Amino acid sequence: MEAKRQLGEFLKNRRAHLRPEDVGLATYGDRRRVPGLRREELAQLAGVSAPYYSRLEQGQSANASPEVLDAIAQALRLDDTERRHLHELATGARGQARRRRPAPEHVAPAVRQLLATLGDVPVVVLGRRSDVLAWNAAGHALFAGHLDPDAPERPGQRPNMAKLVFLDPHTRELYADWPAKARAVVATLRMASGRHQDDPLLAALVGELSLRSNEFAAWWADQRVKSGGDAVYEMRHPLVGTMTVTHQALLTEQDQHVVVATTEPGSSSHAAMTLLTHTAATTRHSVPARD
Repeated sequence: MEAKRQLGEFLKNRRAHLRPEDVGLATYGDRRRVPGLRREELAQLAGVSAPYYSRLEQGQSANASPEVLDAIAQALRLDDTERRHLHELATGARGQARRRRPAPEHVAPAVRQLLATLGDVPVVVLGRRSDVLAWNAAGHALFAGHLDPDAPERPGQRPNMAKLVFLDPHTRELYADWPAKARAVVATLRMASGRHQDDPLLAALVGELSLRSNEFAAWWADQRVKSGGDAVYEMRHPLVGTMTVTHQALLTEQDQHVVVATTEPGSSSHAAMTLLTHTAATTRHSVPARD
Protein backbone atom coordinates (compact mmCIF):
# COMPACT_ATOMS: atom_id res chain seq x y z
CA MET A 1 0.00 0.00 0.00
CA GLU A 2 2.92 2.36 0.76
CA ALA A 3 4.32 1.87 -2.74
CA LYS A 4 0.95 2.66 -4.33
CA ARG A 5 0.73 5.78 -2.20
CA GLN A 6 4.17 6.93 -3.36
CA LEU A 7 3.17 6.37 -6.98
CA GLY A 8 -0.03 8.35 -6.52
CA GLU A 9 1.71 11.22 -4.74
CA PHE A 10 4.30 11.51 -7.48
CA LEU A 11 1.66 11.62 -10.21
CA LYS A 12 -0.43 14.18 -8.33
CA ASN A 13 2.56 16.39 -7.63
CA ARG A 14 3.83 16.42 -11.20
CA ARG A 15 0.30 17.10 -12.53
CA ALA A 16 0.01 20.09 -10.17
CA HIS A 17 3.15 21.58 -11.72
CA LEU A 18 1.69 21.58 -15.24
CA ARG A 19 -0.42 24.51 -16.38
CA PRO A 20 -2.97 24.21 -19.19
CA GLU A 21 -0.98 26.63 -21.35
CA ASP A 22 2.10 24.40 -20.93
CA VAL A 23 0.38 21.65 -22.91
CA GLY A 24 -1.62 23.80 -25.32
CA LEU A 25 -4.99 23.55 -23.59
CA ALA A 26 -7.40 26.50 -23.88
CA THR A 27 -8.98 27.58 -20.58
CA TYR A 28 -11.24 30.40 -21.81
CA GLY A 29 -10.78 32.19 -18.49
CA ASP A 30 -12.31 29.42 -16.36
CA ARG A 31 -11.47 29.53 -12.67
CA ARG A 32 -9.63 26.52 -11.22
CA ARG A 33 -9.92 25.36 -7.65
CA VAL A 34 -6.54 23.57 -7.71
CA PRO A 35 -3.22 24.37 -9.41
CA GLY A 36 -2.15 22.52 -12.52
CA LEU A 37 -4.07 20.26 -14.84
CA ARG A 38 -7.25 18.47 -13.90
CA ARG A 39 -7.15 14.68 -13.76
CA GLU A 40 -9.43 14.33 -16.76
CA GLU A 41 -7.22 16.67 -18.79
CA LEU A 42 -4.10 14.67 -17.98
CA ALA A 43 -5.91 11.41 -18.77
CA GLN A 44 -6.98 12.80 -22.14
CA LEU A 45 -3.43 13.85 -22.98
CA ALA A 46 -2.16 10.37 -22.02
CA GLY A 47 -4.89 8.57 -23.97
CA VAL A 48 -6.37 6.74 -20.96
CA SER A 49 -9.75 6.98 -19.29
CA ALA A 50 -10.24 9.50 -16.51
CA PRO A 51 -11.47 6.85 -14.00
CA TYR A 52 -8.44 4.67 -14.73
CA TYR A 53 -6.00 7.53 -14.21
CA SER A 54 -7.82 8.60 -11.04
CA ARG A 55 -7.40 5.11 -9.57
CA LEU A 56 -3.66 5.27 -10.25
CA GLU A 57 -3.34 8.66 -8.60
CA GLN A 58 -5.45 7.62 -5.61
CA GLY A 59 -3.32 4.52 -4.97
CA GLN A 60 -6.18 2.16 -5.85
CA SER A 61 -4.54 0.53 -8.85
CA ALA A 62 -1.02 -0.50 -9.84
CA ASN A 63 -1.47 -2.44 -13.08
CA ALA A 64 -0.30 0.20 -15.53
CA SER A 65 1.72 -1.28 -18.39
CA PRO A 66 5.08 0.21 -19.41
CA GLU A 67 3.38 1.67 -22.49
CA VAL A 68 0.71 3.41 -20.40
CA LEU A 69 3.36 4.72 -18.02
CA ASP A 70 5.31 6.12 -20.95
CA ALA A 71 2.17 7.82 -22.23
CA ILE A 72 1.52 9.35 -18.81
CA ALA A 73 5.17 10.42 -18.55
CA GLN A 74 4.92 12.15 -21.92
CA ALA A 75 1.70 13.89 -20.91
CA LEU A 76 3.36 15.08 -17.69
CA ARG A 77 6.40 16.33 -19.62
CA LEU A 78 8.74 14.21 -17.47
CA ASP A 79 12.45 14.16 -18.25
CA ASP A 80 14.37 10.89 -18.54
CA THR A 81 15.20 10.75 -14.83
CA GLU A 82 11.60 11.41 -13.79
CA ARG A 83 10.34 8.85 -16.31
CA ARG A 84 12.66 6.19 -14.87
CA HIS A 85 11.52 7.10 -11.36
CA LEU A 86 7.88 6.68 -12.43
CA HIS A 87 8.56 3.18 -13.75
CA GLU A 88 10.43 2.22 -10.57
CA LEU A 89 7.55 3.43 -8.41
CA ALA A 90 5.09 1.44 -10.51
CA THR A 91 7.26 -1.68 -10.23
CA GLY A 92 7.21 -1.37 -6.45
CA ALA A 93 3.45 -0.75 -6.44
CA ARG A 94 2.94 -4.00 -8.35
CA GLY A 95 4.81 -5.84 -5.61
CA GLN A 96 7.78 -6.64 -7.84
CA ALA A 97 10.36 -4.80 -5.74
CA ARG A 98 12.66 -6.81 -3.52
CA ARG A 99 11.22 -7.65 -0.14
CA ARG A 100 14.33 -8.84 1.67
CA ARG A 101 16.41 -6.56 3.82
CA PRO A 102 19.12 -4.94 1.67
CA ALA A 103 22.60 -6.35 2.22
CA PRO A 104 25.28 -4.17 3.88
CA GLU A 105 27.11 -1.99 1.40
CA HIS A 106 30.77 -2.52 0.56
CA VAL A 107 33.15 -0.72 -1.77
CA ALA A 108 34.31 -2.88 -4.67
CA PRO A 109 38.08 -3.38 -5.13
CA ALA A 110 37.95 -1.58 -8.50
CA VAL A 111 36.46 1.50 -6.82
CA ARG A 112 39.16 1.35 -4.14
CA GLN A 113 41.73 1.36 -6.95
CA LEU A 114 40.07 4.42 -8.45
CA LEU A 115 40.31 6.29 -5.13
CA ALA A 116 44.01 5.42 -4.88
CA THR A 117 44.71 6.39 -8.49
CA LEU A 118 43.01 9.77 -8.09
CA GLY A 119 44.99 10.51 -4.96
CA ASP A 120 45.28 14.27 -5.53
CA VAL A 121 41.66 14.60 -6.69
CA PRO A 122 38.94 14.68 -4.01
CA VAL A 123 36.77 11.56 -4.30
CA VAL A 124 33.92 10.35 -2.07
CA VAL A 125 31.93 7.13 -2.48
CA LEU A 126 28.29 7.39 -1.37
CA GLY A 127 25.94 4.47 -0.81
CA ARG A 128 22.26 4.28 -1.75
CA ARG A 129 21.31 6.13 1.48
CA SER A 130 24.09 8.73 0.99
CA ASP A 131 26.29 7.04 3.61
CA VAL A 132 29.98 7.81 3.06
CA LEU A 133 31.41 4.39 2.24
CA ALA A 134 34.91 5.65 1.43
CA TRP A 135 36.92 8.75 0.61
CA ASN A 136 40.51 9.50 -0.19
CA ALA A 137 42.55 12.01 1.83
CA ALA A 138 41.68 14.83 -0.57
CA GLY A 139 37.97 13.98 -0.46
CA HIS A 140 37.98 13.95 3.32
CA ALA A 141 39.80 17.30 3.43
CA LEU A 142 37.37 18.95 1.01
CA PHE A 143 34.03 17.64 2.24
CA ALA A 144 34.49 16.83 5.92
CA GLY A 145 37.91 17.66 7.29
CA HIS A 146 36.37 18.20 10.73
CA LEU A 147 35.41 14.51 10.96
CA ASP A 148 37.50 11.43 11.72
CA PRO A 149 39.15 10.40 8.43
CA ASP A 150 38.68 6.71 9.30
CA ALA A 151 34.94 6.98 10.02
CA PRO A 152 33.81 5.46 6.68
CA GLU A 153 35.69 2.25 7.54
CA ARG A 154 33.41 1.66 10.55
CA PRO A 155 29.94 0.73 9.23
CA GLY A 156 28.15 1.74 12.40
CA GLN A 157 29.77 5.19 12.45
CA ARG A 158 29.81 6.16 8.80
CA PRO A 159 29.01 9.81 8.11
CA ASN A 160 25.86 10.40 6.08
CA MET A 161 26.15 13.12 3.45
CA ALA A 162 22.46 14.03 3.56
CA LYS A 163 22.63 14.49 7.33
CA LEU A 164 25.81 16.53 6.98
CA VAL A 165 24.25 18.86 4.42
CA PHE A 166 21.10 19.48 6.46
CA LEU A 167 22.23 19.10 10.06
CA ASP A 168 25.95 19.88 10.23
CA PRO A 169 26.87 23.62 10.50
CA HIS A 170 30.33 23.08 8.95
CA THR A 171 28.88 21.47 5.82
CA ARG A 172 26.13 24.07 5.55
CA GLU A 173 28.73 26.86 5.57
CA LEU A 174 30.79 25.01 2.95
CA TYR A 175 28.35 25.89 0.15
CA ALA A 176 27.77 29.51 -0.85
CA ASP A 177 24.46 28.48 -2.43
CA TRP A 178 23.46 25.97 0.21
CA PRO A 179 19.83 25.63 -0.97
CA ALA A 180 21.01 24.46 -4.41
CA LYS A 181 23.18 21.76 -2.86
CA ALA A 182 20.47 20.76 -0.38
CA ARG A 183 17.82 20.47 -3.09
CA ALA A 184 20.16 18.24 -5.12
CA VAL A 185 20.62 15.97 -2.10
CA VAL A 186 16.85 15.70 -1.63
CA ALA A 187 16.32 14.94 -5.31
CA THR A 188 18.95 12.19 -5.26
CA LEU A 189 17.39 10.63 -2.15
CA ARG A 190 13.95 10.78 -3.80
CA MET A 191 15.33 8.84 -6.77
CA ALA A 192 16.86 6.27 -4.41
CA SER A 193 13.57 5.88 -2.53
CA GLY A 194 11.86 4.83 -5.75
CA ARG A 195 14.59 2.33 -6.56
CA HIS A 196 14.77 0.90 -3.02
CA GLN A 197 11.20 1.04 -1.72
CA ASP A 198 11.90 -1.96 0.52
CA ASP A 199 14.81 -0.36 2.40
CA PRO A 200 13.69 0.42 5.98
CA LEU A 201 16.91 2.30 6.78
CA LEU A 202 16.36 4.64 3.84
CA ALA A 203 12.80 5.27 5.02
CA ALA A 204 14.11 5.93 8.53
CA LEU A 205 16.64 8.43 7.17
CA VAL A 206 13.93 10.33 5.31
CA GLY A 207 11.78 10.32 8.44
CA GLU A 208 14.59 11.62 10.64
CA LEU A 209 15.51 14.42 8.25
CA SER A 210 11.85 15.40 7.84
CA LEU A 211 11.51 15.73 11.61
CA ARG A 212 14.76 17.57 12.18
CA SER A 213 14.75 19.90 9.16
CA ASN A 214 11.75 21.90 7.98
CA GLU A 215 13.63 22.66 4.76
CA PHE A 216 14.12 18.98 4.02
CA ALA A 217 10.46 18.24 4.73
CA ALA A 218 9.29 20.99 2.35
CA TRP A 219 11.63 19.97 -0.47
CA TRP A 220 10.89 16.27 0.00
CA ALA A 221 7.21 17.00 -0.58
CA ASP A 222 8.11 18.64 -3.90
CA GLN A 223 8.83 15.18 -5.42
CA ARG A 224 11.83 16.32 -7.49
CA VAL A 225 14.23 13.57 -8.58
CA LYS A 226 17.85 13.57 -9.73
CA SER A 227 20.28 10.80 -10.59
CA GLY A 228 23.89 11.86 -10.36
CA GLY A 229 25.34 13.98 -13.14
CA ASP A 230 27.46 17.11 -12.86
CA ALA A 231 26.94 20.22 -10.76
CA VAL A 232 29.06 23.30 -10.13
CA TYR A 233 29.19 24.80 -6.63
CA GLU A 234 31.00 27.69 -5.02
CA MET A 235 32.61 26.14 -1.95
CA ARG A 236 33.92 28.27 0.93
CA HIS A 237 36.58 26.11 2.53
CA PRO A 238 37.83 27.21 5.97
CA LEU A 239 41.48 26.43 5.08
CA VAL A 240 41.92 27.70 1.50
CA GLY A 241 39.00 30.04 0.89
CA THR A 242 36.45 30.14 -1.91
CA MET A 243 36.66 27.74 -4.87
CA THR A 244 34.45 26.96 -7.83
CA VAL A 245 34.21 23.16 -7.81
CA THR A 246 32.57 20.76 -10.24
CA HIS A 247 31.01 17.67 -8.63
CA GLN A 248 30.79 14.73 -11.03
CA ALA A 249 28.73 11.80 -9.74
CA LEU A 250 29.40 8.45 -11.42
CA LEU A 251 26.99 5.57 -10.74
CA THR A 252 28.53 2.13 -10.17
CA GLU A 253 26.99 -1.30 -10.77
CA GLN A 254 26.45 -1.53 -7.00
CA ASP A 255 24.20 1.57 -7.17
CA GLN A 256 26.82 3.69 -5.43
CA HIS A 257 27.80 7.22 -6.41
CA VAL A 258 31.49 8.03 -6.89
CA VAL A 259 31.64 11.81 -6.48
CA VAL A 260 34.73 13.40 -8.04
CA ALA A 261 35.49 17.07 -7.33
CA THR A 262 37.48 19.00 -9.93
CA THR A 263 38.45 22.61 -10.67
CA GLU A 264 39.32 24.42 -13.88
CA PRO A 265 43.04 24.03 -14.66
CA GLY A 266 45.00 27.24 -14.27
CA SER A 267 42.30 28.94 -12.22
CA SER A 268 42.57 30.37 -8.70
CA SER A 269 40.21 27.58 -7.63
CA HIS A 270 42.65 25.01 -8.99
CA ALA A 271 45.51 26.63 -7.04
CA ALA A 272 43.42 26.56 -3.86
CA MET A 273 42.46 22.92 -4.41
CA THR A 274 46.11 21.99 -5.01
CA LEU A 275 47.06 23.67 -1.74
CA LEU A 276 44.27 21.83 0.09
CA THR A 277 45.19 18.40 -1.27
CA HIS A 278 48.89 18.98 -0.58
CA THR A 279 48.08 20.02 2.99
CA ALA A 280 45.84 16.96 3.43
CA ALA A 281 48.54 14.60 2.16
CA THR A 282 51.22 16.19 4.34
CA THR A 283 49.00 16.06 7.43
CA ARG A 284 48.04 12.43 6.84
CA HIS A 285 51.63 11.31 6.45
CA SER A 286 52.74 13.19 9.56
CA VAL A 287 50.13 11.59 11.84
CA PRO A 288 51.52 8.53 13.68
CA ALA A 289 49.90 5.22 12.72
CA ARG A 290 47.28 3.94 15.15
CA ASP A 291 47.88 0.78 17.09
